[in-house]
Amino acid sequence: MLPVEQAEAIILDLVNGFDSQRDVETLNLGASLNRILATPVISQLDFPHWDNSAMDGYAVRFADVETTPTTLEIVEEIPAGYQPQNTLQPGQAARIFTGAIMPQGADTVIMQENTEKAENSVKILQSPQSGEFVRHRASFYQAGTPLLSPGIPIKAAEMAVLAAAQCSEVTVYRQPRIALFSTGDELVPVDQPLQPGQIVDSNQYALSAFIAQTGGIPLPLGIVRDREDKLRETIAYAISTADVVLSTGGVSVGEYDLVGKILQELGGQVHVRTVAIKPGKPLTVATFNANKTGRPCLYFGIPGNPVSALVSCWRFVQPALKKLSGLKAHWLPHFVTAKTAHPLKGAGKRDAYLWGQLTLKNEQYEFKLAGGSHSSGNLINLAQTNGLAIVPTGTKEILAGEAVRVMQV
Repeated sequence: MLPVEQAEAIILDLVNGFDSQRDVETLNLGASLNRILATPVISQLDFPHWDNSAMDGYAVRFADVETTPTTLEIVEEIPAGYQPQNTLQPGQAARIFTGAIMPQGADTVIMQENTEKAENSVKILQSPQSGEFVRHRASFYQAGTPLLSPGIPIKAAEMAVLAAAQCSEVTVYRQPRIALFSTGDELVPVDQPLQPGQIVDSNQYALSAFIAQTGGIPLPLGIVRDREDKLRETIAYAISTADVVLSTGGVSVGEYDLVGKILQELGGQVHVRTVAIKPGKPLTVATFNANKTGRPCLYFGIPGNPVSALVSCWRFVQPALKKLSGLKAHWLPHFVTAKTAHPLKGAGKRDAYLWGQLTLKNEQYEFKLAGGSHSSGNLINLAQTNGLAIVPTGTKEILAGEAVRVMQV
C-alpha cells in the first residue's frame, strides 16, 4: 500500500495540464464564468481612464484652500459622465460628483461636508491634503501591462475586470472530458424496480455531479456487467475518447475484479494499485498513450462502495482534474485544524478518513462526526458532508475535544 501523500504525488506527476494553444476555446464573456483563463489579458485602457473625483464635493486648486475659511466662485457643475468645459482659475471651484472627470486646473477635491454653499459660491471650512479625494489616471492599472494572468479561474471579480477592459470574448481552456461507468451485475438504473440482491447505481449520479462541480464534462457510459468482453469493449472506447476515465468497482482482488487485468492487456501502464486509506484502499491509476483527443488518457479505477468512491474522488481525482484543466495553482485539497466533538477511531495501518460536518465557531473550527455507521457502503449519512477528519496511520483514537486535521470537501 502506498501512503496517501505518495499516491497523491504520483498521480499529480502523471498529469500534464492542458496546452495553451491546442486545448482552448473562445467564449463570449457572459459564458466564461468558472472557466480557466488560457491566455494573458492586456488592456489598452488606463484605469481609471482619467483623473476623477472619489467624493461628492468641489474640485479646487490646492493653492486656493491651504488657508481656510475661504470663499471660491463656482464656475461649473460636473456630474459623472460629463466632460468639463472650463479650466479653473485662481479663486474658482467646480461642483463635482463621485466618478466625474476632474476639470483642468484642479488638483484636489473638498468633500461637501466641509463646505457651505451659497448661490454662486462655496465657503471652504477646512483645509484638505494636497490631491485629496482625486483618483489619478492609470493609478489602478496602466494600459499595455499584464492585467490578468493565464491559469486563473474566472469568478465574479474577474468577470468585472474583463468587462471593464471591454473584453467581449475570452480565450479559456476547454473543459476536461471524463468518461465514467459503473461495473457490477448487482447494479440497476434508478428507474428500474429492485429485485433481491440488486442496488441502484448511485455512483453514476454522484460522480457525474462531482465531475461537473470540478469543471469537467461527464460522459456517462452506464452500467457494465461483470463480463470480460463487455468491460474490455467499454474501457477501450472510454480511453480512446476521453481525457480521463473514471470507473467504479472491479478493482479489488475478487474473481470478478477484472479492471486491472484488462487495463494492462490494452497497453495501460499501472502506477497505483492500493493506497493506505480507509475508505478507498483499492485505487487503480493507469495511463495510456495519446488517443483521439491527441493527449494521453488518465484512468482511475476506484472502489464501487459509494462512500469509498466519493472519498477517492475528493482526495485523489479532484486535484488531478484541477491540474489537467489548466489551473495554475491550488490543486490540492484544503486542510484545517479543528476540535472534534466526538471520539474518532483509527484504522491501524491506514489513514482513516471520517466524514461529517465542519463549522466555524468563535474563530475555531469544530468537526462533528456524521451519525450512524461509518461503513463504506452507507451513503445515507454522507449527505451534507463538508469535511473529512483524518486519523493518521498508527493512531488508535483521537478523543473528543482534541485537535484533528480535517479536509474540506
